[in-house]
Amino acid sequence: MVTLVAALGLIANLIVARILTHGAQTLNTRAALLHVMGDVLGSVAALAAGVVILFTGWTPIDPLLSLLICALILYSSFNLLREALHVLMEGVPPGVDLPEVGRSMAALPGVLSVQDLHIWTLSSGVVALSAHVRLRDLKNWEHVLHELRELLHERYGIEHVTLQPECVTHVLRPTPGRGGESALD
Repeated sequence: MVTLVAALGLIANLIVARILTHGAQTLNTRAALLHVMGDVLGSVAALAAGVVILFTGWTPIDPLLSLLICALILYSSFNLLREALHVLMEGVPPGVDLPEVGRSMAALPGVLSVQDLHIWTLSSGVVALSAHVRLRDLKNWEHVLHELRELLHERYGIEHVTLQPECVTHVLRPTPGRGGESALD
């Protein structure tokens, strides 16, 4: 009876696994697939244990296989958990070099510098960027914005972009009589 139920469970779980592998590969579907694969392994272990017990009577096979499957699921879960925590902590996505992105943005004509650059993952496959872009004047901001968005999309695959222009027309100079403090011209 155990072998029959395990075989039916295995078939059902393989169907669900096939459906999940053909959908979008988000963090959620990968977690669901991990759960289903744990069930598949459980079904395979129950089948194997049932056959071994039926032919040999050796019952310790069942808990031993269960412990093996627990270890495999635990190992697989750590990778998924690490990725989920990276997303939750708004870490820079793997494969994205934050300083390189900032240098590429700052190298565009009209851009003096890029500050407060943040790149993070909103959800699986959706990368966001925000930054302050320092310009000498705002006359060409529309053009610079278009160039920055195009650069970020084509070179880095970043489409969710929030950029704040900052006009740098003021120069810091020492203010006489104020203890070395600076004032803006």
